[in-house]
Amino acid sequence: MPVSGQANAAAANSAADEQRKAVVVDYIKALDNGGTTPSGGSVIDLFADDAQVYFPKWGVAKGKAEILKLFMEFGPTLKAIRHDYNSFVWTLSGGSRVAVEGTSSGEHRDGPWVGGRWCDVFEINKDSKIERVFIYLDPDYAGKDTARYPWLATSV
Repeated sequence: MPVSGQANAAAANSAADEQRKAVVVDYIKALDNGGTTPSGGSVIDLFADDAQVYFPKWGVAKGKAEILKLFMEFGPTLKAIRHDYNSFVWTLSGGSRVAVEGTSSGEHRDGPWVGGRWCDVFEINKDSKIERVFIYLDPDYAGKDTARYPWLATSV
């Protein structure tokens, strides 16, 4: 491939990566805003009809109906959540896969938390819809699981 062809391909790939990142940011902002996207839509509208979402201790939700069920079951456990957008570390595959890690803080029904670490792995399709997101985090947001992890009782 000539150099100019490589440059054009790289530019197109970069633009596609930025579009995938924008979908992910809209999703995370919707989580911070009670399920409403920056454009005023529902977070569920960001997903493809046959999408999959994995959440620890819940499992894999398949399709929009199950994803909505997951959000409806988990959402009420959070009084507030805020992601630290400045802490995001992006890994772009050059294809449909995007990984982002970061921190969040907020208040769970069990108490507040600060600096909760997480990593989400997304697949975004050509229609800019989320096909898959697997969420990796400790769902014990407030650090109350001290019976199994005694160091939580002494940490801040």
